[in-house]
Amino acid sequence: MTKDNLIGKVVHWYDKIGVAVIELGKSLKVGDKVKIKHGDTEFEEIISSMQLDHESVKSGKKGQGIAVKLSQKAGEGSEIYMTE
Repeated sequence: MTKDNLIGKVVHWYDKIGVAVIELGKSLKVGDKVKIKHGDTEFEEIISSMQLDHESVKSGKKGQGIAVKLSQKAGEGSEIYMTE
């Protein structure tokens, strides 16, 4: 993964509901395949839903903090990369 593919970082993790809040540096949309990386741990995920201010949205853009549901834990500071 290169820094060119970096689209955002996790700024908050809601453990009970499995939701990460991602501060976006680039746009992201539902259906995008991403890699979540934190230290030596990484996993891939297809974005199935996202919310902005508790409203469902199809995409988020640079500068927004969006909430996405993930299948595995993505702690604060995890980096989100776009996969090919």
